[in-house]
Amino acid sequence: MSHVIHAKIQRWGNGLGLRVAGPMRDIPHFSPDTEVEVEIFEDGFRVKRASPTLPVFPYSEQELLEGLSPATAHHELIALPSASETDY
Repeated sequence: MSHVIHAKIQRWGNGLGLRVAGPMRDIPHFSPDTEVEVEIFEDGFRVKRASPTLPVFPYSEQELLEGLSPATAHHELIALPSASETDY
């Protein structure tokens, strides 16, 4: 189901802005800081919620564990939680 809403693009600082309010905000459940994708066409654009992406880490788990042993793991530096931190 789609809805057609007439809106006006207005000056916003040195650029242009389109206020996302009412049904344009509520139907797709947009809120502040919602990540979106903007697909641009010759006659306009389409905005939709961005697909969540997994973080890309610079090292694989295998690379991080390479050469790790009890002697190199520095297990003596691990902080143990106090009773007040684990007592719910």
